[in-house]
Amino acid sequence: MKRHFVTSIAAVALVMGLSACQREDAPKADAAGTTAAKPAEKTNATTLISASAAATPVIPRPAKVELRDGRFAFGPQSRVAVVGNDAEAARIAQDFASRVQKARGFAPEVGGAADGAAVVFAIDANIAPAGDEAYVVDITSQGAKISARKPAGLFYGAVTLWQLLADGAQGEASIATQRIEDAPRFGWRGLMLDVARHFRTPDEVKALLDQMALHKLNTFHWHLTDDQGWRVEIKQYPKLTEVGGCRIPAGAAGRDAKGKPKPYCGFYTQDEIRDIVKYAAERYITVVPEFDLPGHAQAAIASYPEFGVPGTKPPVSPDWGVNTWLFNVDDKTFTFLENVLDEMMPLFPGQYFHLGGDEAAKDQWEQSAAVQAKKKELGLKDEMQLQSWFMGRLGKYIEAHGKRLIGWDEILEGGPPADATVMSWRGTDGAIEAARAGHDVVMAPSPDLYLDHVQSDGPDETPGRLKVISLKDVYDFKAVPVQLNADQARHVLGVQANLWTEHQRTFERMQRSLFPRGAALAEVTWSPESRLDWNDFLQRMAFQMERYRLTGFDAADSAFAVRFTPQALEGGKTSLALNNQSGFGTIRYTLDGTEPTATSQAYVHPLELPLPTTVKANAFADERALASTRAFELNLHSLRARSSNALRSCKTDLMLRMEDDAPSDGKDGDRRLLLADVFDPCWIYDAAQLDGIATVEVRVGQLPHNYALWKDASKVVTRPAKIPGGALEVRLGSCEGEPIAVLPLAPARKSDGLTTLSAPLPTQAGRHDLCFTFASGEYNPMWVVDEVALLPAAH
Repeated sequence: MKRHFVTSIAAVALVMGLSACQREDAPKADAAGTTAAKPAEKTNATTLISASAAATPVIPRPAKVELRDGRFAFGPQSRVAVVGNDAEAARIAQDFASRVQKARGFAPEVGGAADGAAVVFAIDANIAPAGDEAYVVDITSQGAKISARKPAGLFYGAVTLWQLLADGAQGEASIATQRIEDAPRFGWRGLMLDVARHFRTPDEVKALLDQMALHKLNTFHWHLTDDQGWRVEIKQYPKLTEVGGCRIPAGAAGRDAKGKPKPYCGFYTQDEIRDIVKYAAERYITVVPEFDLPGHAQAAIASYPEFGVPGTKPPVSPDWGVNTWLFNVDDKTFTFLENVLDEMMPLFPGQYFHLGGDEAAKDQWEQSAAVQAKKKELGLKDEMQLQSWFMGRLGKYIEAHGKRLIGWDEILEGGPPADATVMSWRGTDGAIEAARAGHDVVMAPSPDLYLDHVQSDGPDETPGRLKVISLKDVYDFKAVPVQLNADQARHVLGVQANLWTEHQRTFERMQRSLFPRGAALAEVTWSPESRLDWNDFLQRMAFQMERYRLTGFDAADSAFAVRFTPQALEGGKTSLALNNQSGFGTIRYTLDGTEPTATSQAYVHPLELPLPTTVKANAFADERALASTRAFELNLHSLRARSSNALRSCKTDLMLRMEDDAPSDGKDGDRRLLLADVFDPCWIYDAAQLDGIATVEVRVGQLPHNYALWKDASKVVTRPAKIPGGALEVRLGSCEGEPIAVLPLAPARKSDGLTTLSAPLPTQAGRHDLCFTFASGEYNPMWVVDEVALLPAAH
């Protein structure tokens, strides 16, 4: 299914050393213009920043870099100028100066003659490489010149020069002299944001567009309508936002303190959309809107039930997953859809208009006499062909208005419209089929580029779906399927990553989910395949993490965050191992409560420590902190306790890291994050050391089982309650047989939040697996384990 579903992030503590703009040991380029890097230094088996990355720490990596001897000084007295009277070039120059002010603390003057200016912007129709987005940045000791054939290229050249300047230092910068010739690999370099599940304000959308521009991403796919919300003002049909723009969330989040329903609402006026589209265009980003149909239409049908199949009014859905409400196939419904499109299309001047086409469960169509009669009238053999007809009719309508249809790969089923572009999300098979049939393709496969997947297994990771899609996973994505020949491969327009927001309730979580994985996407879509180098990318990410801080963007540091693994040793001793996901940087730690710095003790091997001890740690590269500091309290409880994140799920059919819905108005950090399989919430505590253990203590919570699972609903496991109110049952060795401990749920039913339950454990020796299951007689609410602690008799 496409949309299946604590430690706080502190400010990054940076100890500034020699910056990218201050290093003198940059290597020279070879005859081909490729930088020959020095052998990487090693500390604790982790790679430090190489000279080549320090000289040109640009993301995405430019196509060609020629490093030279010498430095270019750029400071408060420097001037920026534009060749000729090109108004767009002047606007780009002013934008560059504004970004410099935020990054370095001074605003260079913009204007005057090109002669004598420190940075010159020039439109030049003769530069190589060719292309509207290509550019050249030529930096000598006297100054820098940015040249491009078109304004888009000039803008990207300005972004590259800004990245060379934005290293966290203030005042005058000193940049290695060099020549950069660059052009993108793909024309479609995209991110998709779902605002139907969780609404983002215009300013928050603009903040995302800013980051896209600074990564040279050029396509913003805006998922505006779905079962859970309609987000576009349509003046002819005001109920679409009055009714469809609001829902009552499931569970405690849908009730206020007095137990009354608490609507969740939001939509964009047409003026706000025009403003956002203009803002994007100024950053050379095309906005591709999505009006999802014939399925994912419940919010629209809740607003105007006559356009649904049964004619009855559903609620705007509080459930994630695949809902079964479809638009009907009557002419009056097409009039409605065309009228909506007539208001939407002028808001988005780009070529493409996305009409969805995905996950349209055909149950209502199959059960409707009117729909079946229409299918027979059209001479169609099945509902898939009916959907193809449905999409084709609307595709022709938007094409008559100068738009081109793009849809999810389900539009291939039943035969797509001849000129349709296919967005392949169900793996890469749809892309292969479409390209072989002559259709243009955008690669957006699940799970590879689905950024609603968590990016690490860390305890402070944002909510989302498992499996883990890490920074490296995105970087390793192969944009062109190997099954395509050269002619077929030309149909691959580019690549897009998608963020579905069922579990991304806040702006901060949206930011962390999208970046820095968006930086990996940017490099895969921009840089030549021959220039992709994971280790070099990590080195440049040390600078990029600083740029996020400079621009006020809350990117995730999951790839670099220190993780702690405690272990009890013989003789009452304890051990604590430290690592991070990427293996990059030198981990440094303190034991006295102070913040670790670039001069703190370096981690070499697991630490033998007394109880209790608090360890603070961070990873550093070239004196730069790569993440926020993490702290771990090593004590009896942390040795004996495991969170749901550290327990093993009995099954992994639909693993989700979910947020507790209580307190209903909680912000990030106020609610616990709970991991469970939605089909069968069941956990294994592997190889639990039971010597001397007398008590099991389990913190549990309840979540709304608000998942529309369609045909998979039969997979949901419900265990009968054996005592009033149900119980959490603990079994030894496996999940079969009689429980060794029973923890009644009655106390937990009194609270929407978390409750700690405890029960005695019979004496056991050695290590054994423990299985935890809920026998509640129901699947909604869904009972979940937050933490299991095994406590000795003396506790």
